[in-house]
Amino acid sequence: MAKYIIFFFLVFVSFQPLAHVENDFEEVMKDLNGNNFNCTDLTQNELAKTHIRHLAGGRSGAANERLFRFHFPESPGALQRFLEALNMKWNISLFHYRNYGDDFGRVLVGIQQNHGKECEGMNRFLQDLGYHYIEETENPAYAKFLRTKSSE
Repeated sequence: MAKYIIFFFLVFVSFQPLAHVENDFEEVMKDLNGNNFNCTDLTQNELAKTHIRHLAGGRSGAANERLFRFHFPESPGALQRFLEALNMKWNISLFHYRNYGDDFGRVLVGIQQNHGKECEGMNRFLQDLGYHYIEETENPAYAKFLRTKSSE
């Protein structure tokens, strides 16, 4: 199983620990931290594994941005239905679609809201959409890789 870490210079590293070396991953983390590289283990962070490692382009300083990860059935018209359900009054500050050829598609969406968490219609949209979603606004990988310091 691949392991994911972040260290001080905000470098996303993925590596396969040696199967025959006990505690290989832990030793690498210990060595990096011991050499003043502040590391974060992202092995269990689905946002980092599914989307962030594939993104390029910089950080966002969009005010009142909320980040959502959606899973929806990969069927004809599913992505179009998702896009049509988005309120055109909302500013879509980030959009990333991942198709692995699975039975479901993965979409990461940043939505800039004028009223913070009280955006008009957002809760209704999430409820009515019927797709599985996770809000990732508080995810540490989002803060480290996709947000500017001034927007945190």
